[in-house]
Amino acid sequence: MAVESGRGMRSEDQMWQRESQGRKTRERAIKLLLAACAYVSVLTTFGIIFVLLFETIEFFREVSIVEFLTSTTWTAAFPGPTAQYGIWPLLSGTLLTTLIASVVALPVGLGAAIFLSEYAPSGLRRWLKPALEILAGVPTIVYGFFALTFVTPLLQDLIFGQSLFGFNALSPGLVMGVMIIPTVASVSEDSIYAVPRSLREGAYALGATKREVATKVVVPAALSGIVASFILGISRAVGETMIVAVAGGTLAQATFDPRQSIQTMASYIVQVASGETSRGSITYSSIFAIGTTLFVLTLILNIISYLFVRRFREAYE
Repeated sequence: MAVESGRGMRSEDQMWQRESQGRKTRERAIKLLLAACAYVSVLTTFGIIFVLLFETIEFFREVSIVEFLTSTTWTAAFPGPTAQYGIWPLLSGTLLTTLIASVVALPVGLGAAIFLSEYAPSGLRRWLKPALEILAGVPTIVYGFFALTFVTPLLQDLIFGQSLFGFNALSPGLVMGVMIIPTVASVSEDSIYAVPRSLREGAYALGATKREVATKVVVPAALSGIVASFILGISRAVGETMIVAVAGGTLAQATFDPRQSIQTMASYIVQVASGETSRGSITYSSIFAIGTTLFVLTLILNIISYLFVRRFREAYE
């Protein structure tokens, strides 16, 4: 009996060791798989940067970087001895539409976030927030045709008349603002909702009204997350392509008149990439120079967001 008992114990120990080794093997495999996923994203980013830099260097071998940064004329779509490659017309169009979109999206998105977090009943909040986020799922080409066929004629009939061009900066800017409202509202609402209930109750105990609690206690406490949502929305507007490509036009001119036709950096890339531009030409290389400029702009915005969040982030226990 003792011998059989000892054999049974050894058998159980061996089974336990095999199961333990199997678990360790599976854990290592899962760890390697997850690490591979992380490294794929990093390597993809480095690959994109490498391609952008390689083609951008080819562009600046033929075009002076001084001309690129200082000239106010962009005629890269019509290559020739008189072609000029100044980034400012495309940059001004990008900044103009982004400014218009920000004026629409930032206050509306923040207001929606405050309402959802502080004023809306739980039942209303459960369906209103998903309904708001549906806007983020609408294809941008649909927004573009909406801006061209509805918003522009409406603005011409009600406000501007024929002084508003058929292709202009105002309509795509307004529609872009509507498009990024869910981004601003959702991220801001999550930040506001994360503020501890004790801060609100303390303010109420001191006699503050609901408006004062929302604007003077909760919003400052969630400021880092709100600013991060603003910068995220602005980054989305800077890189938006189809709305401005459809409704903004293809006239690259340095103007800050929203009634005029404009061309943004992203819409120029669409115009050239969808044409018959030959690989290796100066026009082909120009889209990578524009892409690098866009990359630098969004990188700067992300760095600002990171530094601001790191500086003003509140930690609650």
